[in-house]
Amino acid sequence: MFESLSEKLEGIFKKLKGRGVLNEENVNAALREVRMALLEADVNFKVVRDFVEDVRQRAIGKEVLESITPGQQVVKIVHDRLVELMGSTSANIKFGSRIPSPIMLVGLQGCGKTTTAAKLARLISKEKRVYLVSADVYRPAAMEQLAVLGRQIKAGVFDAGTLRDPVKICVEAVEQARKDGFEVIIIDTAGRLHIDDLLMEELRKIKEKVSPAEILYVADAMTGQDAVNVGTKFNELIGIDGVIMTKMDGDARGGAALSLKAVVGKPVKFVGIGEKIDALEVFHPERMASRILGMGDILSLVEKAQSTIDEKTAREMEQSLRKSDFSLEDFRNQLKQIKKMGSLKDIIGMIPGMGKMKALKGMEPDDRELVKITAMIDSMTKKERLNYLIIDGRRRKRIALGSGTTVQDVNRLLKNYIEIRKMMKKINSRGGVKSLMRNFPF
Repeated sequence: MFESLSEKLEGIFKKLKGRGVLNEENVNAALREVRMALLEADVNFKVVRDFVEDVRQRAIGKEVLESITPGQQVVKIVHDRLVELMGSTSANIKFGSRIPSPIMLVGLQGCGKTTTAAKLARLISKEKRVYLVSADVYRPAAMEQLAVLGRQIKAGVFDAGTLRDPVKICVEAVEQARKDGFEVIIIDTAGRLHIDDLLMEELRKIKEKVSPAEILYVADAMTGQDAVNVGTKFNELIGIDGVIMTKMDGDARGGAALSLKAVVGKPVKFVGIGEKIDALEVFHPERMASRILGMGDILSLVEKAQSTIDEKTAREMEQSLRKSDFSLEDFRNQLKQIKKMGSLKDIIGMIPGMGKMKALKGMEPDDRELVKITAMIDSMTKKERLNYLIIDGRRRKRIALGSGTTVQDVNRLLKNYIEIRKMMKKINSRGGVKSLMRNFPF
Protein backbone atom coordinates (compact mmCIF):
# COMPACT_ATOMS: atom_id res chain seq x y z
CA MET A 1 0.00 0.00 0.00
CA PHE A 2 2.70 2.50 0.97
CA GLU A 3 4.96 1.53 -1.93
CA SER A 4 4.88 4.90 -3.73
CA LEU A 5 5.28 6.88 -0.50
CA SER A 6 8.15 4.65 0.64
CA GLU A 7 10.04 5.12 -2.63
CA LYS A 8 9.68 8.90 -2.47
CA LEU A 9 10.73 9.15 1.18
CA GLU A 10 13.71 6.83 0.63
CA GLY A 11 14.84 9.07 -2.24
CA ILE A 12 14.51 12.22 -0.13
CA PHE A 13 16.42 10.79 2.84
CA LYS A 14 19.11 9.25 0.65
CA LYS A 15 20.05 12.79 -0.43
CA LEU A 16 20.01 13.98 3.18
CA LYS A 17 22.18 11.12 4.45
CA GLY A 18 24.67 11.78 1.66
CA ARG A 19 25.50 15.22 3.12
CA GLY A 20 28.23 15.45 5.70
CA VAL A 21 26.75 18.66 7.14
CA LEU A 22 23.14 19.84 7.28
CA ASN A 23 21.85 23.35 7.67
CA GLU A 24 18.38 24.78 8.11
CA GLU A 25 18.03 25.33 4.36
CA ASN A 26 18.78 21.64 3.59
CA VAL A 27 16.23 20.50 6.17
CA ASN A 28 13.53 22.87 4.86
CA ALA A 29 14.12 21.73 1.27
CA ALA A 30 13.82 18.07 2.29
CA LEU A 31 10.67 18.73 4.31
CA ARG A 32 9.05 20.48 1.34
CA GLU A 33 9.52 17.23 -0.58
CA VAL A 34 8.21 15.22 2.38
CA ARG A 35 5.10 17.42 2.47
CA MET A 36 4.45 16.82 -1.23
CA ALA A 37 5.00 13.05 -0.83
CA LEU A 38 2.49 12.88 2.05
CA LEU A 39 -0.12 14.97 0.21
CA GLU A 40 0.26 12.78 -2.89
CA ALA A 41 -0.29 9.76 -0.61
CA ASP A 42 -3.69 11.32 0.28
CA VAL A 43 -2.81 12.15 3.89
CA ASN A 44 -5.14 14.77 5.42
CA PHE A 45 -3.70 18.22 4.66
CA LYS A 46 -4.01 19.42 8.29
CA VAL A 47 -2.20 16.30 9.46
CA VAL A 48 0.56 16.94 6.89
CA ARG A 49 0.91 20.57 7.97
CA ASP A 50 1.26 19.69 11.66
CA PHE A 51 3.54 16.72 10.91
CA VAL A 52 5.99 18.73 8.79
CA GLU A 53 6.09 21.64 11.23
CA ASP A 54 6.74 19.34 14.18
CA VAL A 55 9.55 17.55 12.33
CA ARG A 56 11.06 20.90 11.33
CA GLN A 57 11.12 22.12 14.92
CA ARG A 58 12.88 18.95 16.06
CA ALA A 59 15.24 18.70 13.08
CA ILE A 60 16.74 22.20 13.13
CA GLY A 61 17.88 21.87 16.71
CA LYS A 62 21.57 22.25 17.50
CA GLU A 63 21.96 18.61 18.60
CA VAL A 64 20.84 17.46 15.15
CA LEU A 65 22.62 19.90 12.86
CA GLU A 66 25.91 19.49 14.72
CA SER A 67 25.73 15.71 15.13
CA ILE A 68 28.08 13.30 13.33
CA THR A 69 25.24 11.84 11.25
CA PRO A 70 22.66 14.64 10.87
CA GLY A 71 20.85 12.94 7.95
CA GLN A 72 20.22 9.81 9.98
CA GLN A 73 19.05 11.91 12.91
CA VAL A 74 16.41 13.55 10.69
CA VAL A 75 15.25 10.12 9.47
CA LYS A 76 14.92 9.00 13.10
CA ILE A 77 12.85 12.09 13.89
CA VAL A 78 10.53 11.39 10.94
CA HIS A 79 10.26 7.74 12.00
CA ASP A 80 9.39 8.66 15.59
CA ARG A 81 6.85 11.24 14.41
CA LEU A 82 5.22 8.70 12.07
CA VAL A 83 4.89 6.29 15.00
CA GLU A 84 3.21 9.01 17.08
CA LEU A 85 0.94 9.90 14.15
CA MET A 86 -0.36 6.33 13.92
CA GLY A 87 -0.88 5.89 17.66
CA SER A 88 2.54 5.09 19.21
CA THR A 89 1.66 1.57 20.34
CA SER A 90 -0.65 -1.21 19.19
CA ALA A 91 -4.10 -0.98 20.76
CA ASN A 92 -5.71 -4.19 22.00
CA ILE A 93 -9.42 -4.93 22.21
CA LYS A 94 -10.86 -4.22 25.65
CA PHE A 95 -13.28 -7.05 26.36
CA GLY A 96 -14.51 -5.80 29.71
CA SER A 97 -15.87 -7.99 32.51
CA ARG A 98 -19.17 -9.06 30.90
CA ILE A 99 -19.53 -12.54 29.46
CA PRO A 100 -20.16 -12.73 26.61
CA SER A 101 -18.35 -9.54 25.69
CA PRO A 102 -20.10 -7.90 22.69
CA ILE A 103 -17.90 -6.43 19.91
CA MET A 104 -19.89 -4.36 17.42
CA LEU A 105 -18.63 -3.74 13.87
CA VAL A 106 -19.92 -0.69 11.99
CA GLY A 107 -19.17 0.77 8.58
CA LEU A 108 -20.52 1.52 5.13
CA GLN A 109 -21.67 -1.09 2.64
CA GLY A 110 -18.83 -2.71 0.72
CA CYS A 111 -16.11 -2.02 3.30
CA GLY A 112 -15.77 -5.73 4.09
CA LYS A 113 -17.52 -5.94 7.49
CA THR A 114 -18.82 -9.50 7.15
CA THR A 115 -15.49 -10.97 6.08
CA THR A 116 -13.74 -8.89 8.73
CA ALA A 117 -16.12 -10.22 11.41
CA ALA A 118 -15.04 -13.77 10.57
CA LYS A 119 -11.34 -12.81 10.38
CA LEU A 120 -11.57 -11.09 13.78
CA ALA A 121 -13.39 -14.10 15.23
CA ARG A 122 -10.61 -16.39 14.00
CA LEU A 123 -7.97 -14.15 15.59
CA ILE A 124 -9.77 -13.92 18.95
CA SER A 125 -10.66 -17.63 18.97
CA LYS A 126 -7.01 -18.46 19.70
CA GLU A 127 -7.72 -17.32 23.27
CA LYS A 128 -11.51 -17.15 23.69
CA ARG A 129 -14.67 -18.90 22.50
CA VAL A 130 -16.30 -16.66 19.87
CA TYR A 131 -19.89 -16.37 18.65
CA LEU A 132 -20.96 -14.55 15.47
CA VAL A 133 -24.24 -12.82 14.65
CA SER A 134 -25.37 -10.96 11.53
CA ALA A 135 -27.73 -8.04 12.11
CA ASP A 136 -27.86 -7.29 8.38
CA VAL A 137 -31.42 -8.12 7.34
CA TYR A 138 -31.22 -5.96 4.21
CA ARG A 139 -28.38 -7.33 2.08
CA PRO A 140 -29.35 -10.59 0.33
CA ALA A 141 -27.49 -13.62 1.70
CA ALA A 142 -25.58 -11.54 4.29
CA MET A 143 -26.55 -13.93 7.10
CA GLU A 144 -25.75 -17.00 4.97
CA GLN A 145 -22.33 -15.53 4.13
CA LEU A 146 -21.47 -15.10 7.81
CA ALA A 147 -22.74 -18.62 8.58
CA VAL A 148 -20.48 -20.12 5.89
CA LEU A 149 -17.45 -18.17 7.13
CA GLY A 150 -18.28 -19.12 10.73
CA ARG A 151 -18.26 -22.80 9.85
CA GLN A 152 -14.85 -22.40 8.18
CA ILE A 153 -13.30 -21.14 11.41
CA LYS A 154 -15.42 -23.40 13.65
CA ALA A 155 -17.04 -20.46 15.47
CA GLY A 156 -20.58 -20.38 16.82
CA VAL A 157 -23.09 -18.57 14.57
CA PHE A 158 -26.53 -17.33 15.66
CA ASP A 159 -29.46 -18.52 13.53
CA ALA A 160 -32.00 -15.67 13.36
CA GLY A 161 -34.70 -17.90 11.87
CA THR A 162 -37.68 -15.74 10.91
CA LEU A 163 -36.56 -12.72 12.97
CA ARG A 164 -36.21 -9.56 10.90
CA ASP A 165 -35.67 -6.91 13.58
CA PRO A 166 -31.89 -6.22 13.84
CA VAL A 167 -32.16 -5.09 17.47
CA LYS A 168 -34.08 -8.21 18.55
CA ILE A 169 -31.63 -10.41 16.65
CA CYS A 170 -28.70 -8.92 18.57
CA VAL A 171 -30.43 -9.17 21.96
CA GLU A 172 -31.40 -12.82 21.43
CA ALA A 173 -27.95 -13.65 20.04
CA VAL A 174 -26.26 -12.28 23.17
CA GLU A 175 -28.60 -14.35 25.35
CA GLN A 176 -27.94 -17.48 23.28
CA ALA A 177 -24.17 -16.91 23.45
CA ARG A 178 -24.40 -16.63 27.22
CA LYS A 179 -26.35 -19.91 27.47
CA ASP A 180 -23.85 -21.72 25.24
CA GLY A 181 -20.83 -20.48 27.20
CA PHE A 182 -19.25 -18.22 24.58
CA GLU A 183 -16.93 -15.50 25.88
CA VAL A 184 -17.09 -13.03 22.98
CA ILE A 185 -19.88 -12.20 20.52
CA ILE A 186 -19.07 -10.27 17.34
CA ILE A 187 -22.00 -8.34 15.86
CA ASP A 188 -21.91 -7.71 12.11
CA THR A 189 -24.23 -4.74 11.60
CA ALA A 190 -25.82 -3.61 8.34
CA GLY A 191 -24.11 -1.05 6.14
CA ARG A 192 -25.41 1.63 3.79
CA LEU A 193 -24.02 3.33 0.71
CA HIS A 194 -23.72 6.45 2.87
CA ILE A 195 -24.51 7.53 6.43
CA ASP A 196 -28.23 8.15 6.96
CA ASP A 197 -30.54 8.74 9.91
CA LEU A 198 -32.19 5.29 9.74
CA LEU A 199 -28.82 3.53 9.86
CA MET A 200 -27.63 5.58 12.82
CA GLU A 201 -30.89 5.11 14.72
CA GLU A 202 -30.64 1.34 14.25
CA LEU A 203 -27.02 1.30 15.42
CA ARG A 204 -27.87 3.46 18.45
CA LYS A 205 -30.64 1.03 19.47
CA ILE A 206 -28.33 -1.98 19.14
CA LYS A 207 -25.68 -0.15 21.19
CA GLU A 208 -28.25 0.71 23.87
CA LYS A 209 -29.59 -2.85 24.14
CA VAL A 210 -26.34 -4.88 24.05
CA SER A 211 -23.89 -2.37 25.63
CA PRO A 212 -20.89 -3.40 23.48
CA ALA A 213 -17.47 -3.55 25.12
CA GLU A 214 -16.10 -2.03 21.92
CA ILE A 215 -17.47 -0.52 18.72
CA LEU A 216 -15.00 -0.94 15.86
CA TYR A 217 -15.32 1.08 12.67
CA VAL A 218 -14.43 -0.97 9.57
CA ALA A 219 -12.82 1.37 7.02
CA ASP A 220 -12.03 0.62 3.39
CA ALA A 221 -8.46 1.84 2.76
CA MET A 222 -9.26 2.21 -0.96
CA THR A 223 -11.66 5.11 -0.24
CA GLY A 224 -8.87 7.38 1.07
CA GLN A 225 -9.97 10.48 2.96
CA ASP A 226 -13.64 9.49 2.59
CA ALA A 227 -12.86 6.72 5.11
CA VAL A 228 -11.59 9.37 7.52
CA ASN A 229 -14.67 11.59 7.02
CA VAL A 230 -17.06 8.67 7.53
CA GLY A 231 -15.12 7.58 10.61
CA THR A 232 -15.47 11.07 12.06
CA LYS A 233 -19.25 10.92 11.53
CA PHE A 234 -19.58 7.48 13.14
CA ASN A 235 -17.57 8.68 16.12
CA GLU A 236 -19.69 11.80 16.53
CA LEU A 237 -23.05 10.01 16.20
CA ILE A 238 -22.55 6.67 18.02
CA GLY A 239 -18.97 6.71 19.33
CA ILE A 240 -16.28 4.27 18.21
CA ASP A 241 -13.37 2.72 20.10
CA GLY A 242 -11.06 1.83 17.26
CA VAL A 243 -10.64 1.16 13.57
CA ILE A 244 -10.09 -1.91 11.39
CA MET A 245 -8.56 -0.96 8.03
CA THR A 246 -9.48 -3.36 5.23
CA LYS A 247 -7.88 -3.82 1.77
CA MET A 248 -4.45 -2.69 2.98
CA ASP A 249 -2.95 -5.02 0.38
CA GLY A 250 -4.52 -3.04 -2.47
CA ASP A 251 -3.35 -0.07 -4.52
CA ALA A 252 -4.56 2.60 -2.09
CA ARG A 253 -2.04 5.33 -1.34
CA GLY A 254 -2.24 4.88 2.44
CA GLY A 255 -3.38 8.35 3.47
CA ALA A 256 -6.34 7.07 5.48
CA ALA A 257 -4.14 4.86 7.68
CA LEU A 258 -1.85 7.81 8.41
CA SER A 259 -4.71 10.26 9.05
CA LEU A 260 -7.31 8.34 11.06
CA LYS A 261 -5.71 8.52 14.52
CA ALA A 262 -4.90 12.22 14.20
CA VAL A 263 -8.29 13.26 12.79
CA VAL A 264 -10.75 10.89 14.48
CA GLY A 265 -8.73 10.40 17.67
CA LYS A 266 -9.21 6.61 17.66
CA PRO A 267 -6.46 4.06 17.00
CA VAL A 268 -6.23 1.63 14.11
CA LYS A 269 -6.35 -1.75 15.88
CA PHE A 270 -6.28 -4.24 13.01
CA VAL A 271 -5.49 -4.26 9.30
CA GLY A 272 -6.84 -6.56 6.60
CA ILE A 273 -4.05 -7.64 4.24
CA GLY A 274 -5.86 -10.00 1.88
CA GLU A 275 -9.04 -11.89 1.12
CA LYS A 276 -8.19 -15.10 2.96
CA ILE A 277 -9.75 -15.78 6.35
CA ASP A 278 -6.36 -15.51 8.10
CA ALA A 279 -5.46 -12.18 6.45
CA LEU A 280 -6.01 -9.91 9.46
CA GLU A 281 -3.15 -8.56 11.57
CA VAL A 282 -2.76 -6.50 14.71
CA PHE A 283 -1.69 -2.99 13.68
CA HIS A 284 1.73 -2.00 15.05
CA PRO A 285 2.51 1.72 14.43
CA GLU A 286 6.26 1.32 14.95
CA ARG A 287 6.54 -1.58 12.53
CA MET A 288 4.42 0.23 9.93
CA ALA A 289 6.60 3.36 10.22
CA SER A 290 9.70 1.22 9.68
CA ARG A 291 8.15 -0.33 6.56
CA ILE A 292 7.20 3.09 5.17
CA LEU A 293 10.80 4.30 5.60
CA GLY A 294 12.25 1.15 4.03
CA MET A 295 13.68 -0.17 7.31
CA GLY A 296 11.88 -3.50 7.06
CA ASP A 297 9.83 -5.31 9.69
CA ILE A 298 11.66 -8.36 10.96
CA LEU A 299 9.31 -8.91 13.94
CA SER A 300 6.23 -9.23 11.70
CA LEU A 301 8.16 -11.50 9.34
CA VAL A 302 9.14 -13.82 12.22
CA GLU A 303 5.56 -13.85 13.57
CA LYS A 304 4.20 -14.62 10.10
CA ALA A 305 6.70 -17.46 9.68
CA GLN A 306 5.85 -18.91 13.11
CA SER A 307 2.11 -18.87 12.38
CA THR A 308 2.31 -20.37 8.87
CA ILE A 309 5.32 -22.69 8.64
CA ASP A 310 4.57 -26.26 9.62
CA GLU A 311 6.88 -27.35 12.45
CA LYS A 312 7.11 -30.97 11.26
CA THR A 313 8.08 -29.88 7.74
CA ALA A 314 10.66 -27.48 9.16
CA ARG A 315 12.26 -30.28 11.22
CA GLU A 316 12.39 -32.60 8.21
CA MET A 317 13.95 -29.78 6.18
CA GLU A 318 16.59 -29.23 8.86
CA GLN A 319 17.50 -32.93 8.80
CA SER A 320 17.85 -32.86 5.01
CA LEU A 321 20.10 -29.83 5.20
CA ARG A 322 22.28 -31.41 7.88
CA LYS A 323 22.78 -34.45 5.65
CA SER A 324 23.48 -32.17 2.64
CA ASP A 325 20.61 -33.99 0.95
CA PHE A 326 18.52 -31.03 -0.27
CA SER A 327 16.32 -32.57 -2.99
CA LEU A 328 13.90 -30.97 -5.43
CA GLU A 329 11.16 -32.44 -3.22
CA ASP A 330 12.53 -30.38 -0.30
CA PHE A 331 12.77 -27.35 -2.58
CA ARG A 332 9.09 -27.68 -3.53
CA ASN A 333 8.03 -28.03 0.11
CA GLN A 334 10.05 -24.94 1.00
CA LEU A 335 8.32 -22.95 -1.76
CA LYS A 336 4.90 -24.04 -0.46
CA GLN A 337 5.82 -22.77 3.02
CA ILE A 338 6.89 -19.43 1.55
CA LYS A 339 3.64 -19.10 -0.41
CA LYS A 340 1.67 -19.56 2.83
CA MET A 341 3.36 -16.46 4.25
CA GLY A 342 1.90 -14.19 1.57
CA SER A 343 3.18 -12.41 -1.53
CA LEU A 344 6.90 -12.16 -2.22
CA LYS A 345 6.60 -8.38 -2.43
CA ASP A 346 5.25 -8.21 1.15
CA ILE A 347 7.86 -10.65 2.48
CA ILE A 348 10.76 -8.82 0.84
CA GLY A 349 9.37 -5.49 2.10
CA MET A 350 9.74 -6.78 5.67
CA ILE A 351 13.47 -7.47 5.25
CA PRO A 352 15.60 -4.39 6.06
CA GLY A 353 17.15 -2.93 2.92
CA MET A 354 15.49 -5.46 0.59
CA GLY A 355 12.65 -3.11 -0.29
CA LYS A 356 15.06 -1.34 -2.64
CA MET A 357 15.03 -4.45 -4.86
CA LYS A 358 11.62 -3.42 -6.09
CA ALA A 359 13.12 -0.31 -7.65
CA LEU A 360 15.75 -2.28 -9.61
CA LYS A 361 14.85 -3.30 -13.12
CA GLY A 362 14.39 -7.05 -13.42
CA MET A 363 14.58 -7.55 -9.64
CA GLU A 364 10.90 -7.10 -8.83
CA PRO A 365 9.56 -10.12 -6.89
CA ASP A 366 7.05 -12.04 -9.00
CA ASP A 367 4.71 -14.56 -7.36
CA ARG A 368 4.04 -16.10 -10.78
CA GLU A 369 7.60 -17.44 -10.79
CA LEU A 370 6.83 -19.47 -7.65
CA VAL A 371 3.77 -20.92 -9.39
CA LYS A 372 5.84 -21.79 -12.47
CA ILE A 373 8.63 -23.42 -10.46
CA THR A 374 6.15 -25.45 -8.39
CA ALA A 375 4.40 -26.58 -11.58
CA MET A 376 7.70 -27.80 -13.08
CA ILE A 377 8.66 -29.74 -9.94
CA ASP A 378 5.12 -31.21 -9.74
CA SER A 379 5.55 -32.45 -13.33
CA MET A 380 8.57 -34.52 -12.31
CA THR A 381 8.39 -38.11 -11.12
CA LYS A 382 9.26 -39.00 -7.53
CA LYS A 383 12.60 -40.41 -8.69
CA GLU A 384 13.43 -37.21 -10.59
CA ARG A 385 12.64 -35.04 -7.59
CA LEU A 386 14.90 -37.13 -5.37
CA ASN A 387 17.73 -37.45 -7.91
CA TYR A 388 18.03 -34.52 -10.34
CA LEU A 389 20.99 -36.19 -12.11
CA ILE A 390 18.68 -38.53 -14.04
CA ILE A 391 16.84 -35.62 -15.67
CA ASP A 392 18.18 -35.80 -19.23
CA GLY A 393 17.08 -33.92 -22.36
CA ARG A 394 14.09 -36.21 -23.04
CA ARG A 395 12.83 -35.88 -19.46
CA ARG A 396 13.26 -32.09 -19.57
CA LYS A 397 11.00 -31.89 -22.64
CA ARG A 398 8.35 -33.99 -20.87
CA ILE A 399 8.53 -31.83 -17.71
CA ALA A 400 8.20 -28.63 -19.77
CA LEU A 401 5.20 -30.03 -21.65
CA GLY A 402 3.51 -31.22 -18.45
CA SER A 403 3.94 -27.86 -16.67
CA GLY A 404 3.12 -25.57 -19.60
CA THR A 405 6.64 -24.11 -19.60
CA THR A 406 9.66 -24.30 -21.91
CA VAL A 407 12.78 -26.46 -21.82
CA GLN A 408 14.71 -23.25 -21.13
CA ASP A 409 12.58 -22.70 -18.00
CA VAL A 410 13.35 -26.24 -16.81
CA ASN A 411 17.08 -25.73 -17.50
CA ARG A 412 17.03 -22.48 -15.50
CA LEU A 413 15.23 -24.18 -12.59
CA LEU A 414 17.79 -26.99 -12.44
CA LYS A 415 20.71 -24.56 -12.71
CA ASN A 416 19.36 -22.44 -9.83
CA TYR A 417 18.62 -25.56 -7.78
CA ILE A 418 22.22 -26.80 -8.23
CA GLU A 419 23.51 -23.41 -7.05
CA ILE A 420 21.28 -23.66 -3.96
CA ARG A 421 22.63 -27.16 -3.22
CA LYS A 422 26.20 -25.82 -3.43
CA MET A 423 25.30 -23.03 -1.04
CA MET A 424 23.76 -25.52 1.40
CA LYS A 425 26.95 -27.62 1.36
CA LYS A 426 29.02 -24.54 2.17
CA ILE A 427 26.78 -23.77 5.13
CA ASN A 428 27.16 -27.30 6.44
CA SER A 429 30.91 -27.50 5.92
CA ARG A 430 33.32 -26.36 8.64
CA GLY A 431 33.51 -22.60 8.58
CA GLY A 432 30.90 -22.68 5.85
CA VAL A 433 28.87 -19.74 7.05
CA LYS A 434 31.93 -17.46 7.12
CA SER A 435 32.99 -18.70 3.71
CA LEU A 436 29.49 -18.09 2.36
CA MET A 437 29.31 -14.57 3.80
CA ARG A 438 32.62 -13.66 2.19
CA ASN A 439 31.10 -14.39 -1.21
CA PHE A 440 28.19 -12.00 -0.74
CA PRO A 441 28.56 -8.64 -2.56
CA PHE A 442 28.31 -6.25 0.39
